[in-house]
Amino acid sequence: MSYEKFLERLEKELVVTLGCTEPMAIAFAAALAKKHVKGELITSLRVLASTNVLKNAMAVNIPGAQGSGVDLAAALGVLAGDFTKGLEVLSGLTSRDVENAKRMIDQKKVKVEVAKTDKKLYIEVIVHTPQSTAKVVVADEHTKIVFIEVDGKVLVDALENESGSDGTEEIGNSADSFMTIDSIWEFVERVKVSDLSIIDKTIELNTSVGLEGLSKAYGLEVGKTIKEGISQGMLSDDLITNAMALTAGASDARMSGCTMPVMSNSGSGNQGISATLPVVAVGEKSQASREQIIRAVTLSNLIAIYIKTKIGRLSALCGATASATGASCGIAYLLGGGKAEVMSAIQNMQGNTTGMFCDGAKAGCAMKLSTCTSAAVQSAIMAVQGKTIQSTNGIIEESAEQTLENLGRLANQGSTAVDRVILDIMVQKKVG
Repeated sequence: MSYEKFLERLEKELVVTLGCTEPMAIAFAAALAKKHVKGELITSLRVLASTNVLKNAMAVNIPGAQGSGVDLAAALGVLAGDFTKGLEVLSGLTSRDVENAKRMIDQKKVKVEVAKTDKKLYIEVIVHTPQSTAKVVVADEHTKIVFIEVDGKVLVDALENESGSDGTEEIGNSADSFMTIDSIWEFVERVKVSDLSIIDKTIELNTSVGLEGLSKAYGLEVGKTIKEGISQGMLSDDLITNAMALTAGASDARMSGCTMPVMSNSGSGNQGISATLPVVAVGEKSQASREQIIRAVTLSNLIAIYIKTKIGRLSALCGATASATGASCGIAYLLGGGKAEVMSAIQNMQGNTTGMFCDGAKAGCAMKLSTCTSAAVQSAIMAVQGKTIQSTNGIIEESAEQTLENLGRLANQGSTAVDRVILDIMVQKKVG
């Protein structure tokens, strides 16, 4: 068992972020470009991003900005961003920062374009001042700097050295070979809880945002509506509804401009929420011990990370289906299931939620998280009762590992046309 590798992967993939990760990545690149130019007066700001990045940055509110848009994220990045804070680059925004950013946009200084690239995660920012020009490229991961050029001098150039240009370099590479369902299960069983401080922090941050979303009016108020439905007797006070409420409440808050940070998973805050809060809600409702909850949340997040190695960081498939599959595994664990039941939970989820497409980050994502959370609890309950979707069904194979391989094929080979149509619809509506 690769004990240290699992701990390192948790530290790498569970990252604190403020707001949706795509606008934050744009702001991060813009802030870094601004750091390299001479002079303070920005004469022009150009953003070229992959369509997958654009669709996730167009409609989701930016914390503290009371607005959304690729142009707004970039303008805030150059005017008020601190790239050293990573995906918390825009923490501490003031009303003056927002006013200045919107004024820059009104003055037509910000231009947003679709990048000509096959990479799913690609952001290029070019900043001009009267004295200087800087270009920064972030690719494959939200804060992975692959190119910096200042006044014609190249400072960093890792872009051309990336293996491949179709975005597949992040999927199923040799660095992931230690991860299997078996090895994840063994790690969760053996890991010292004292080594899982990152999971403690994940539970703390994401639960706080979930409670915030349940107590105040954010977005569509999906979580709050479910909670009120319970108190009004319209919905039952059970494992599914409690898990749906807490999870959707966190997404409501996060996607609607809440200034509280969350712990992301594989580059997505919603995936961090979805891999964590259903498990926490079920654990608390079933009166599981703190250690059981921590181990279950660890299992959930690692399964989500593993699935993302199959389908990629940004995909035509909704990421909540991956994180909720992890949650189903964690819930099965809490309900007394072993490795066989965890594998059954994966099979049940892939026979249920596979095929939910991503049409961008937005307030409506809370609905998708609530749907996937409901499926996660149901799939786990069925799994621990010995009920599993059979290999004669759809993409399901004899083993969960084989099923996930099929999921990877669906995400990377079969959904290209659907992704293109969704992106075309969204880009035609609005690019900035």
